[in-house]
Amino acid sequence: MAQASSSAPTRMVFLLHGEDPFRLRLRVNELVHALLAGEGAKPGDLSSRRLRPFGGALGLTRIDARTADPGEILMAGQSQGLFAAPDEKRVVLVEHAEALARTDVVTRFPEDAVLVLSAPEPMKSQRSRGRRPKPGVAEDLALLDVVESVNGTVERYDRLGPGDVTAWVKARAALAGVTLRPDALEALASAIGPDTERIENEIGKLAAWAKGEPVTGPDVHGLVSGAIESEVFDLTKAVVRRDVRTAAPLLERLLAEGSAPQQILALLLWQFRVLLFAASDPRPAEAERQARAIRSSSGAIMRYTQYARGLGPKDIARAYESLYACDISIKTGRAESDEAALLLCVMDLCGVRGADYREFLLAEAPKKGG
Repeated sequence: MAQASSSAPTRMVFLLHGEDPFRLRLRVNELVHALLAGEGAKPGDLSSRRLRPFGGALGLTRIDARTADPGEILMAGQSQGLFAAPDEKRVVLVEHAEALARTDVVTRFPEDAVLVLSAPEPMKSQRSRGRRPKPGVAEDLALLDVVESVNGTVERYDRLGPGDVTAWVKARAALAGVTLRPDALEALASAIGPDTERIENEIGKLAAWAKGEPVTGPDVHGLVSGAIESEVFDLTKAVVRRDVRTAAPLLERLLAEGSAPQQILALLLWQFRVLLFAASDPRPAEAERQARAIRSSSGAIMRYTQYARGLGPKDIARAYESLYACDISIKTGRAESDEAALLLCVMDLCGVRGADYREFLLAEAPKKGG
């Protein structure tokens, strides 16, 4: 939280900066509700805080600073809606605040309203360390300096990293009174990723279904969309490590749980496509462009990066050939069974000698009924 001199004016102004802070609903929720309650931001582990519903009337206006005039921001803070309650709290949310044409909107913003500014990158100060700006002088100052000059609050909100998701899920499940078995915790964290809003929704669904009973891995696989993808990803990771002793039992379990061979094959192919891009160790902006090309997400590519180290284009091409051979052998009936074809394909991907399924493409398809 920023500190300011006692002579500086005080307004309810928040500056949030970091990686897309408004995707982290739980964190922003805590922050905005603290504002409306007249409190400062409270430090601590946000994963263990309960959500506090706001009981009063709330009027929220969202404005994108890249396209809006600063005058629109001031007007939104001054204007009460036609059908607004008399005690309604006006909150103006300005996204991409780094594009503001003028920063004096902060000092001119009405004191009885709340101004929340959001920027995707860390904001920098333009003044010397220890030097305080004069109240009312905002035109030549950086946005961060102006917010501090009015005793505003500055907070940075980062996305959950891959190593933070499991702890976050565990903490939110404890608040909801849901007992997750270790396999369920791992499956849920892998299936959902760092989306805190979805974590909250899925835990609520599991709580209603479990009714106090412990939640197991199979429960998550059956109830949570995306869990099958996370299990196949475990299979992919084992294949990349060439760990056939892990990969073969994983495949057997997926088939026993009712996953179709063609579904598993399609997911393996998609995941190797993501690994192809992840192997280049892209920057976030580059990963965003790559994700659009394969209809994936930049988060998926960034998560796969740690597993793609050591993989080259030749490795990916070889995996594509094996997956393609398996697909053709299933569709043309060359395999003894779909399950056997997939098992041989996984063994081939793990580097087991004699399991190369590409040779089946050279064999004549067996005649049905023969």
